[in-house]
Amino acid sequence: MAKLFTPVRIGAYPLSHRVALAPMTRLRTTQPGDVPSAMMADFYGQRASEGGLEIVEAASVSVQARSYLGAASIYHDGQLEGWKAITKAVHSKGGRVFLQLIHGGRQSHVEMTGGVDPVAPSVVPFDGVAVTKDGFVPASQHRSLAIDEIPGIVEDFRAAAQRAKDAGFDGVELHAANGYLVDQFIQDGTNKRTDAYGGPIENRVRFLRETLEALISVWSADRVGVRISPSGEWGGISDSDPEATFSYVARMLDSYEIAYLHVIEPRVKGDETLHHNHAPVATKYLREHFSGPIIAAGGFDRASAIAIVESGDADLVAFGRHFSSNPDLPYRLKHDLPLTPYVRAAFWGGSAEDYSDFLTYEESRVLEGAQARATADAAEDA
Repeated sequence: MAKLFTPVRIGAYPLSHRVALAPMTRLRTTQPGDVPSAMMADFYGQRASEGGLEIVEAASVSVQARSYLGAASIYHDGQLEGWKAITKAVHSKGGRVFLQLIHGGRQSHVEMTGGVDPVAPSVVPFDGVAVTKDGFVPASQHRSLAIDEIPGIVEDFRAAAQRAKDAGFDGVELHAANGYLVDQFIQDGTNKRTDAYGGPIENRVRFLRETLEALISVWSADRVGVRISPSGEWGGISDSDPEATFSYVARMLDSYEIAYLHVIEPRVKGDETLHHNHAPVATKYLREHFSGPIIAAGGFDRASAIAIVESGDADLVAFGRHFSSNPDLPYRLKHDLPLTPYVRAAFWGGSAEDYSDFLTYEESRVLEGAQARATADAAEDA
């Protein structure tokens, strides 16, 4: 049996296989209030498996942190019942579920931030987008954070982590990838500060370190993961030496003995696979600097997922697109069964159609059998 389908441990939790559900922003909360919807509970419950790991889509830690209308949030208590329905659905099938926490930073719009300018470590022009009632729109002009504002944002992360705990999650993941606020501090293309949060890498990771410690204060390190995207381009992000930067980040995170490091391979940008056939590169060099479990994500199929786990460069593989349309993806991959094609048009918002109405392989077989019998019966009647 391929190692991908064997047990592994992440932090405090043993898992029965290494196929994880990647966090995917799907824009299906109930408005107003960003309340997790019943169809979201259906979606996550359907994809849960005994001993499997799900990382739930990025949840904004404050109103200021919001980027996309309909995206998940966890900044007020009125959202907790919706989150509890999701954790209950996953736990009922024996799965583990972490919640990803996010601040969008400059990738936002005043309609989403309560009328205030989006914030960033520095003002660096970029062609970013947000989602408002008018759909995808150019991001609003952002401003640089004053140093005395930063502790308040760190507190927002801590409070969100506590709400996630109250909602029954098994842990949280800090979203430090894809050009959002934490990533904006890390990378020197977006961080031009000259104070304690800018300049050398030791300063640029200060915000990451402080937010991580806030999450650990609630959960303990073995229930906290971090997601990064070395060489990522989404959100106009860049760094002059990404390998050196993220090697330092990996060593720093390793010192905390966190549950896992979640790495997006640079062959993926946003929801678009750019270089599907390129071999993973980020996990290979980060493996030298991080001794804990590594989750690889970004354009993997069955063969490449098996290969990266066998190589030892990653311990688990997170799937997004294929998991979106195959609720029983771990089973299908293990038995090398055909996959239901995903529906890109349904990725960003919509109804339950092409979201929580996909069938498992066995359900599809039963339906096909019933249809075949109905066709045969109709032919006999004719």
